[in-house]
Amino acid sequence: MFMTLEIELNGPVATIWMNRPELHNAFDELLIAELTAACIALDADPDIRAVVLAGRGKSFSAGADLNWMKRAANNGVDDNLNDARALAKMLRTLAEMKKPTIARVQGAALGGGMGLAAACDIAVASSKALFATSEVKFGIIPSAISPYVLRAIGARQATRYFQSAERIDAARARELGLVHETVEPEQLDAKVQEIVDALLQGGPLAQAAAKDLIRAVNGQLINETLVEETAHRIAHLRATPEAREGIAAFLDKRSPSWIGE
Repeated sequence: MFMTLEIELNGPVATIWMNRPELHNAFDELLIAELTAACIALDADPDIRAVVLAGRGKSFSAGADLNWMKRAANNGVDDNLNDARALAKMLRTLAEMKKPTIARVQGAALGGGMGLAAACDIAVASSKALFATSEVKFGIIPSAISPYVLRAIGARQATRYFQSAERIDAARARELGLVHETVEPEQLDAKVQEIVDALLQGGPLAQAAAKDLIRAVNGQLINETLVEETAHRIAHLRATPEAREGIAAFLDKRSPSWIGE
């Protein structure tokens, strides 16, 4: 049982609801620890095929809880380092889940909240959503979230927003590559479901391998070593029972075994 989260199961899909609506789902030590644990548990569950990250109430997540930040300001370097490591671990755990992940962003996603959206594989935002890397306004930097935000929007755009802390509306977030889709608020759940349905058509081992492939290939020089690496990856997968089943299902004009009724 979690104190700051709700886990909703709908067949092979799990939704992690951040459940601190009165605090705009701002996170502290407990939410960070619980979100890390939830990601680990769901990733290990063979019955779960996709994970949606969402927030109760008006906001997706307003980032760091002000009381947590107040305590951090009074702590020494060692305590702050431990807190920062826990936050960085949580983001990495989310980003490196083998299951596909979708951020459902209905409102504000500020600071670390923007980092959560960027750490998910796919982000879908309401037209009312707002984003910002607002840390410099507090005299700090968006350090833990930076690998995921940079991956989403690139260094050039991050150079602007990390320093200006400007608010980014949903349309601009899509232009930047931070979110994949923007829809009207009443269409948000339908769009998330549409993407979930598409994800459930794919082989789970292949999807995990696809995520690992992107991490291995992105930013690498295209040379003989990289070409050989990609050849080995596809050759290995072709020999798996999942690939054999997928190809046989296609030739037989039927659904593969991983697609439920």
